[in-house]
Amino acid sequence: MKQSLKDIIRKLRKYEVRIRKAVHSHMHGNYHSIFKGSGIEFSDLREYQYGDDIRTIDWNVTAKGHGPYVRLFQEDKEQHIIFLVDVSASLHIGKNDQTKLDIIKEITGVLMLSAVKEGSEIGLVCYSDKKELYVAPDKGIKHAYYLINKLFSLDAESSLTDLNKATQYTLSILKRKSIVIVLSDFIDDQYDKNLISLSKKHDLVLIQIQDTREMFLPSMGIIPLIDTETKKTIWVNSSSKSFRVNMEKRQRNIQEKLENFSKSHESNYTCIKTHEDYIIKLVELFRVRNFHKKSA
Repeated sequence: MKQSLKDIIRKLRKYEVRIRKAVHSHMHGNYHSIFKGSGIEFSDLREYQYGDDIRTIDWNVTAKGHGPYVRLFQEDKEQHIIFLVDVSASLHIGKNDQTKLDIIKEITGVLMLSAVKEGSEIGLVCYSDKKELYVAPDKGIKHAYYLINKLFSLDAESSLTDLNKATQYTLSILKRKSIVIVLSDFIDDQYDKNLISLSKKHDLVLIQIQDTREMFLPSMGIIPLIDTETKKTIWVNSSSKSFRVNMEKRQRNIQEKLENFSKSHESNYTCIKTHEDYIIKLVELFRVRNFHKKSA
């Protein structure tokens, strides 16, 4: 049964509060560095919102009796975040309500809510082997809800994928340094050239989504496998040792390539499986980002 936008938002808000609390706990309240760099300067005040870190409350202003207020910072208003989201057919693998695409959409929504909570401007690029959707960056919770609605209601026109083309398009529209968060299964591995350019000009975060069955398919003898992108059917012996070894090896090679890429090009990377608690993986990703920003 398809969820309503109201139910989706309610679920994502619950996860966003959970990730905020977890990050505060792990980072002693230094949440700004998840999306921001160093050199944050005080800029403005706004009324306290549920989920805000109490350490940012301005007690002098609050004491005047107009309710609690939190301090905002210069980068809170200027940070630019682009979500580059793969919506190709290879992401339809998984359980009915827990496909790779379902998880990608949820993670994107949670991070969008976190970003606008910090005052960042957020934009969205959805791609297959072409641009499926682009929404320019803007700030505010209404904009986040608009993006989430567009993302969750999107039906891709193409089943194929081309990350290289998507990164080339993203490079062409970004006129200032931004955080670019790429969410994909990275099955299409011909992405090096433009992704390297993206990492040189912007702060790059790679989030790979993987389904366990892509590595460990149940042993069921000879079965048909359908390529979700090309729609071609091939018959394979799922009980064959060589087939199972090659299947696992292919996925591990994708992971290793992404790990090596992130190390070589100062990017952040994590792999999240569809059955995992992705909040835990995201908190760890942000903890690593926070550590490197402090060390820089």
